[in-house]
Amino acid sequence: MTDTESETAPCWLCARPLGNVIEWHHPVPKSRGGRSKVSVHPICHQTIHLHFSNSELARQGGEVAALSNHPDVAKFLLRIFMRPLRKRAGARVISSQIESSGDSETL
Repeated sequence: MTDTESETAPCWLCARPLGNVIEWHHPVPKSRGGRSKVSVHPICHQTIHLHFSNSELARQGGEVAALSNHPDVAKFLLRIFMRPLRKRAGARVISSQIESSGDSETL
C-alpha cells in the first residue's frame, strides 16, 4: 500500500479512516502461515492482540466479522464509533517489526 492509498483506506477492524500512524496486522499470523497484511489504527491493533492469541486468530481465518463479534471487541468498536473523527494533515506510513510478537509491523 502506498502513502496515497493509506490516506484513503479504512482501518481493517473499525472501518474508520486511517490517520497519521498506521500499523500493519496479519489477520492470520505469520507464525501460522499468514502472508497478507492489513492496515489498522494502533488502538485497534492493540485491541486485537489483547483479546486473541495467535492460535485464535488463525482459527478465525482472517475474518474481521469473527473478531468484531467478540463481546469485548464489540464494546470497543461501539465506544470508538461514538467518538468524532478528527481531521489530520496528510497520513504517512511508518513501519518496523514488533520485537515482542514478530507477527506484525508497527511504529
